[in-house]
Amino acid sequence: MSDSEKTSGREVITEYAQERFRYFRTPDGTVYAQKKRHPVARPIRSQGTAGSHRQELMVGLFEDGYGVFNGTAMKEALDLIEALALTETVQPVQIRVAPGFDGATWLDLGRNDGQSVRIHPTGWDIVTPDPREVCWRRTQLTGELPLPAKDTDGKGIDLLLRLCNFATAETECMAVAWLIGCLGPSVPVPAPFLTGPQGAGKSTAARMLMRIIEGMTGDLRRAPKDEENLITAVAAGWVTALDNLSHLAPDLSDLMCCIVTGAESIKRALFTDGDVVRSRYRRPLLLTGIDVGVIRPDLAERLLPLRLERPKVRRTEAELWAEFEEALPVILGSLLDLTVKVRGTQASIPTDLRMADFAHLCAQLDAATGLGSLNAYRASLDDLNDDVIEGDLLAQTVLKHAAGLEPGTEVRMTSAEWLHALTQLYGGEEFRPLPKGWPTTGKVLSDRLKRLQPTLAARGVLVDWGRTKTARYIEMTRPAPPPPNPADPMF
Repeated sequence: MSDSEKTSGREVITEYAQERFRYFRTPDGTVYAQKKRHPVARPIRSQGTAGSHRQELMVGLFEDGYGVFNGTAMKEALDLIEALALTETVQPVQIRVAPGFDGATWLDLGRNDGQSVRIHPTGWDIVTPDPREVCWRRTQLTGELPLPAKDTDGKGIDLLLRLCNFATAETECMAVAWLIGCLGPSVPVPAPFLTGPQGAGKSTAARMLMRIIEGMTGDLRRAPKDEENLITAVAAGWVTALDNLSHLAPDLSDLMCCIVTGAESIKRALFTDGDVVRSRYRRPLLLTGIDVGVIRPDLAERLLPLRLERPKVRRTEAELWAEFEEALPVILGSLLDLTVKVRGTQASIPTDLRMADFAHLCAQLDAATGLGSLNAYRASLDDLNDDVIEGDLLAQTVLKHAAGLEPGTEVRMTSAEWLHALTQLYGGEEFRPLPKGWPTTGKVLSDRLKRLQPTLAARGVLVDWGRTKTARYIEMTRPAPPPPNPADPMF
């Protein structure tokens, strides 16, 4: 093919593309293509099996009678389009859940026609969003959801709870609060940890909770062996569900904290020396397991334990999932109804819990329905504090030391002096050997105490740091109990 023919092909493709597609870039500089008046956008450099923009152009040109163009013409046209798009307006793309105009939020149903759910202060509707308001990004993990049913009268929530084997009513209301939180694009939610005896249906319940948001193709995964693979999977979907965890290594625990509250990963772009690729992620996370061993304090504050019990009557997989799939439109409709009701309810914001947004959501749910999800959430965090203490010998030793103090007493020592005192207390008169992982220096002890600080405070032991003119110190306090309130009828 001559050079003039190549140039002609490039011009035909460029003109065709600009007539039918809108091109823009995201805040990280990635250029996306979006069919005009359609909310789904695709990166123009993607070669993914979920459908690339290159494939869109090739099929469109062929079906509209322009013919088939060689790879050189297509590459040159896309290079020009990408360069032109770098001067266009910046707009983010969203996966599954997105903020909208006038306080509304959106839920992507994963449909080819782009129909989505708009959740607004007065209700919810099924509409195709304006591309200027929402740009959906689709991946292989974006499953299709059914059209939610209207006027369900809350039947869907009852159907869901009947299909799951939650042990208590408190567990049920926390699960419902988490599902409502998953529909909020800007509210971090704690990670449900489904636990219970063997055969309690933890994996089945986790799949059900996940598929309400991700569709029937959503499924559980094993925890990846490295951070990069987990971040890639998290960034490509909305809800990430990890099944059958038996151990939480420190690196995995820290990464889960980042997933729940949000972080960013940066790596070198392929085939470049200086360019980088940024991956921002804050996603709902869901875990299952019988026992994961020692839980680190920072992760414990981001978990939502949901206990299940063994069902009294067993059912086949085919029967169970057929019923769930049939009920899914009603379940989703009821969840949307409840979400609108909860968001429109006023409630005070609890200021003593780390996940304050989720605690506020629980308070709104309680005010709207009369449930006790906030108290249940507080109790679950208290149980997790016990789990942290039971798995940490240093925390147990600190509490043992504090138990010997008079209420209101403050003790200040250097980190080295504290290490000596706590080591002597742990060893006791029998001089038992120190356990693996016991702090070996004052600096290590200080770092460990910083991780344990919220857990110890929940048990009435305050740890703080300061310095004098000559040295730094660690202060441990056992506060005096508050004076009785004269307004208390027992006073």
